[in-house]
Amino acid sequence: MTDDQLPNDPGSGPPPYVYALGRIDFRFPSTGVEKEFAQTIGRTRTANLTDRQALCEILAKPENRYLVRELTFVLTIRGTDTYILEPDDPRDFDLLADAVRPRPQPDDLDVVIGHRAACPTGGGCDGRALPVVRFSQIYSFDSDSLIGALEKPEDVSGEQFDAAAKELLARIMLVADNTGAAPEHRAINYLAVRCPSVYRRTFEAYRDESSLSSIEVRPSPVSQTRLVMNVVFAYTQRTTGVTDKHLFPVDATERYPYLQGSPQPYYDH
Repeated sequence: MTDDQLPNDPGSGPPPYVYALGRIDFRFPSTGVEKEFAQTIGRTRTANLTDRQALCEILAKPENRYLVRELTFVLTIRGTDTYILEPDDPRDFDLLADAVRPRPQPDDLDVVIGHRAACPTGGGCDGRALPVVRFSQIYSFDSDSLIGALEKPEDVSGEQFDAAAKELLARIMLVADNTGAAPEHRAINYLAVRCPSVYRRTFEAYRDESSLSSIEVRPSPVSQTRLVMNVVFAYTQRTTGVTDKHLFPVDATERYPYLQGSPQPYYDH
């Protein structure tokens, strides 16, 4: 059995897995590092660039890539610094550098997949000890790109579908305490970025005059050997009050969750 096949349990061997949605940014861990950046920028032509654009400009140069390893990279979730990010493979520092946008926008989104490690011993980020995530993969895009890549129903306008999809994505990102570490949150986050059918089902509910009334996640009572989370989306008809539920089973046993079987109607037992 490999590490990726072990349960997401701190007592079972490997550190807990993380599948988190947020925004990656950087911090200077010390005055010395900040001064080194300032001196490097001073030797570079940066006319008409903002401070952030100038920093991204020097990080993009191969001779300055050593500076990437000197920064502290953090994942912020709902505006709060949540994790310090470190690559499992040192060659993946480039993923961190590429995630720092020269012109950040409110809809920028980063997906971090990895596992939690011990808190840093040297003081952490800006003097705060944050959990460390050693990532194996990072995806960086904006919400418009994510929504634009979804396959849309043929009989509706793209504008209508995109509005419904953006609202669902925002709803998922506002789930309370969703730091992408608990199995239920990893399952929801996976659906948000890798499962087009959840967006289509939600759009169909809106088209039928229903509201998304709740998103619930519970362990599957069927699976005994795998960590399968049943993600249940409830849609309530706005006129009659009748609620229809739809099940998306997500296997969250390993580092990379996946949809186990097809989405299906769900009935309370």
